Amino acid sequence: MTVPAFNTVTWFQVGTDAPEEARRFYGDMFGWKFAIDPDGDGYDLVSYPGADAPSGGVSYEPDASRNHAMFLVLVEDVGAVCDQTVKSGGKVAMPAMTNSNGLTFAYLQDPSGNTFGVFTPPSS
Repeated sequence: MTVPAFNTVTWFQVGTDAPEEARRFYGDMFGWKFAIDPDGDGYDLVSYPGADAPSGGVSYEPDASRNHAMFLVLVEDVGAVCDQTVKSGGKVAMPAMTNSNGLTFAYLQDPSGNTFGVFTPPSS
């Protein structure tokens, strides 16, 4: 397996208040496979047919007002990218945070208000 390059889109997320329906829809449309909420945090992992690792996730949302679809970019330093986003005319929609697995991520907005994410994987 090759390691993705920094500053490339390497993950996607679909947020939905109807995860069963999302799994059915994307499974039927594209043949995606799902590891249903493997660690109990309300997040299914998505794998493409023939892939050896997940490429995205389905986030369980409490209601339809929080439904979304976004891409995430692999970066070397989430905090630095948050600072650069503001300097470049964007906004930090959700500041950098690190989950219990060591994944650091933030949600940003471009100058048009489109939300996307950035992340740095846990250190090995």
